[in-house]
Amino acid sequence: MARFYADEQFPFPVVELLRSLGHDVLTVQEAGKADQSIPDDEVLVFAISQ
Repeated sequence: MARFYADEQFPFPVVELLRSLGHDVLTVQEAGKADQSIPDDEVLVFAISQ
């Protein structure tokens, strides 16, 4: 199993597919960080911290 952090442009059907295969996927929306124009480097730091 892998853990993923999906950004706002990542297709939700792919998130659902990955989850159905047993992967742990956290979306930006679920993390409460959507629509905030967070720079990519900060997104990466958050993803690594999770």
